Amino acid sequence: MPEAIADSNRISGIGTADVAVIGAGVVGCAVTRRLALLGARVVLLEKAPDILAGASKGNSALLHTGFDAPPGSLECALMQRGHAEFLDIRERLGLPLLETGAMVVAWNEAEEDELDAIEAQARRNGVGDVVRLGRREVLAREPALAPHLRGAVLVPREHVIDPWSTPLAYLTQALANGAQALFGAEVCGGSFDGEAWTLQTARGAVRAARIVNCAGLQGDRIERLLLGDASFEIRPRKGQFVVFDKPAAGLLTTILLPVPTERTKGIVLTRTIYGNLLVGPTAEEQDERDRATIEAETLAALIAKAVEFVPALDGMPVNAAYAGLRPATERKEYRIRHEKDRHWITVGGIRSTGLTAALGLAAHVAELLAGEGWQASPLEDPVWTPVPNLAEHRPRDWQAPNHGEIVCHCEMVTRREIEATFASPLPPGDFGGLRRRTRAAMGRCQGFYCGARLAELTAGRLAEPLAAGDADA
Repeated sequence: MPEAIADSNRISGIGTADVAVIGAGVVGCAVTRRLALLGARVVLLEKAPDILAGASKGNSALLHTGFDAPPGSLECALMQRGHAEFLDIRERLGLPLLETGAMVVAWNEAEEDELDAIEAQARRNGVGDVVRLGRREVLAREPALAPHLRGAVLVPREHVIDPWSTPLAYLTQALANGAQALFGAEVCGGSFDGEAWTLQTARGAVRAARIVNCAGLQGDRIERLLLGDASFEIRPRKGQFVVFDKPAAGLLTTILLPVPTERTKGIVLTRTIYGNLLVGPTAEEQDERDRATIEAETLAALIAKAVEFVPALDGMPVNAAYAGLRPATERKEYRIRHEKDRHWITVGGIRSTGLTAALGLAAHVAELLAGEGWQASPLEDPVWTPVPNLAEHRPRDWQAPNHGEIVCHCEMVTRREIEATFASPLPPGDFGGLRRRTRAAMGRCQGFYCGARLAELTAGRLAEPLAAGDADA
């Protein structure tokens, strides 16, 4: 195993951990952070070589207010808790925020009829700063929109965040405060002896007093494997996205949300923190949990929908397309399973709102553990570990003096940034992890020009070697 990966895989001196967290998506990273800051000995187990290998690697990157969540639901409460904590800690973790606001836009009479209910629901959820806008007011705010729109509800505190640096920051801080992470550690079995769990993993046995199952798309399978039954069924829901090139981002300042349906929040148009314009996701049921394909016909339909709403997008180049899988279940709500006698908590069924709710979910898990009698000893002076900036609207490394070689000219990624990420406490385990930490090979050419150089720089450092020409992996 490459040295950088092995360094993040040391499990030493922990004996029986207080908590083992299964799954290194955004929720698993947030839970690990929270418990580490509360003084717990935590070990995070992830079957992939890096964080964000499952559902968390593909989402819309929005920080939600919970304005449209079911009133009185746990999801609504935890989203709002997560929203507040993110704003409180983001500067200390170096996390960017694009203060865009969002508009739920009605494009026909039927959708316009729904706006009153959307506004009322927002107010019931405590989002009292929503504003009803007429057609002229919407066009004054966003002049590039198609003029046939009917009106909108403005939600000022919906924002855009960095979907990849955020969980990286959570886990990096957890590691700096005593947590450990074990990658390539798929959980293969385990048993509970009345006091603690012994988990069999692909990297050996791990003993922990308590388990928090944050396995996302595999959450029901982990329950069935270790508890003998599953309290829910994962029904993967694919979402395809299209990423327009950077000039398109200048056409829009506000997140555009559709009037939602019972099944989905619908197609979103939003700027990204990296300076592009994102359109998606679709909502497609499928059985497969490990693979999300993109289809040309669907992508063409997304582009057509975007052009319908923002006509100036017609002919704009598209940088990339990708698909992600949401861990939907047979029911809409979050699936929390707490078994005190077996020292077990499942955090399951966390769909598109998980990026926002992760910190709230982590706080909720800590409260459930406290209810079992677990005594937290919060760190008096926790270490804060800001992550490098990838946001387009904040200073980047290539703009700094003596930045040296620029490896990726599309996204202006320096060799210094690449070397720094491999020297970090949580280096990338695979090429996807490198891309998400640096933006390398994520621009117009998708690694066509920098792939060979990246293969040289990453030789011996990734779980799977990067060969020249593989940059779009």
